Amino acid sequence: MLEDILYDNNEYAVIFDNVSKIYRLNDKGHKTPRDFYALRDVSFKIKKGEVCGLLGINGSGKSTLSMILAGIQSPSKGTVTINGHQEMVAIQAGLNGQLTGYENIDYKGALLGLSKNKIKEIKDVVCEFSEIGEFLDQPVKKYSSGMKSRLGFSISLALDPDIYIIDEALSVGDKAFADKCLDKMNELKNNSKKTIIFISHSLQQSRSFCDTAIWLDGGKVRRMGPMDIICHNYSYYIHYYQDLSPEGKKKENQSRFDARVEEVKRKGLHSIFRG
Repeated sequence: MLEDILYDNNEYAVIFDNVSKIYRLNDKGHKTPRDFYALRDVSFKIKKGEVCGLLGINGSGKSTLSMILAGIQSPSKGTVTINGHQEMVAIQAGLNGQLTGYENIDYKGALLGLSKNKIKEIKDVVCEFSEIGEFLDQPVKKYSSGMKSRLGFSISLALDPDIYIIDEALSVGDKAFADKCLDKMNELKNNSKKTIIFISHSLQQSRSFCDTAIWLDGGKVRRMGPMDIICHNYSYYIHYYQDLSPEGKKKENQSRFDARVEEVKRKGLHSIFRG
């Protein structure tokens, strides 16, 4: 057993072992709160240096999983092992809207205990890569979503983490900057062996960039494996889902929701709910 643990720690950047996340829902139509599975019994391993795409329609659990990966939330049950320093790249992730772009860098650096010289280096990288110029002296609340994405991506890049969690950060703004970010990620992938978890609705981006994929559906892992195979199967499902009528989509989503509530009741997991 000890040898297995050491082997995992040496080879894997991320290990999820039967991870579930349960939320308490207060619905107007129900007198008592209900518990809802955002994730249920999710298990997977991502090797160091791997680029893994996270696929799934809205409501499948991708955002919840990414927040657990980033350490923003804790699972309700199961264990999560992160081997290395991780950074989440998402619109507004970790950004304070009241602070300027530069002040956000100071704030992030202070939280990480970085020296003044290191923070200055980070500012230089952010200024060069983000291409938002004088807006770095403006409050982030005045930024467009694309500018927030530029700033967040550039800060994470400059911090040089072991694990990047990219959550729809390249879905806003101009294509030229998204391509620039992907080029940089490919450079890191090929030369630095960074571990990257890539969450995007763009199958084209995911297919061209990722080695492997995890397909989430209804809070569960539906399939995982090589990107080409998973993407092929997922694209068939997307065509099926998009062809449904609005009422058909509503029924399918509701059936998933009901199943995720009922499973909490069936397993009697109310006692492990953590908010």
